[in-house]
Amino acid sequence: MIPWLEPNDPFPDVSLALAESSGVNGLLAASASIRPERLLQAYRKGIFPWFSDGQPVLWWSPSPRMILPTDGLSISRSLKKKLNQVRKSMLFGGSWEIRFDSAFETVMRACAAPRKGDPGTWISEEMIENYVILHKAGFAHSTELWQDDRLAGGAYGVSIGKMFYGESMFSHVSDASKIALTWLTHFLRQNGVTLIDCQQETAHLASLGGITISREAFSAHLADVVDLPALTDWTPPVIKSF
Repeated sequence: MIPWLEPNDPFPDVSLALAESSGVNGLLAASASIRPERLLQAYRKGIFPWFSDGQPVLWWSPSPRMILPTDGLSISRSLKKKLNQVRKSMLFGGSWEIRFDSAFETVMRACAAPRKGDPGTWISEEMIENYVILHKAGFAHSTELWQDDRLAGGAYGVSIGKMFYGESMFSHVSDASKIALTWLTHFLRQNGVTLIDCQQETAHLASLGGITISREAFSAHLADVVDLPALTDWTPPVIKSF
């Protein structure tokens, strides 16, 4: 059994999350709703919400945990070619552009849209409403790739102190989310963020340089970084080369 959280109840210690052998690795607690304050409390402890429509809010802290070191992004030869096309376009006024935070809700809704072979989504209207509030408060951010002023792909997540928690990505054109992630990773590394939380282990994230660490190691890292000064100047970096 997992505890049911009333609005003012604290989260249980993450060490009490269900084990991988249970089949629901990291399930920690449930609640009736999410609120911006509850989300910030959760992220600071390494807890995130993940649930489907019709379910209560389910809170998770899995172990192992997938993370992406900001100095460990894996860039293939074909992706490097596309990245340099975007970089040159931005330098010389071409059709491609990277933006931060110009269309946060649009990015979330694109991430929530049904995908081939996967018609469902865990990004509900309740999630969108609350993350938009976090965005307006300066905690949630989007990275966007634009082509001729059309949104081609992007990613969003939550930033607290010197920690970034990745949530979801989408692409309308090939490799657009990878390009957005690359710019985000460069920006975070330049600003003292050493890893991105990727939450769940996937082959796709592993191909980009994602690795797994224990819950204990992840929690220890959070304790070191979440109270550091927050990132305030969300301006896409000028990247000289890849």
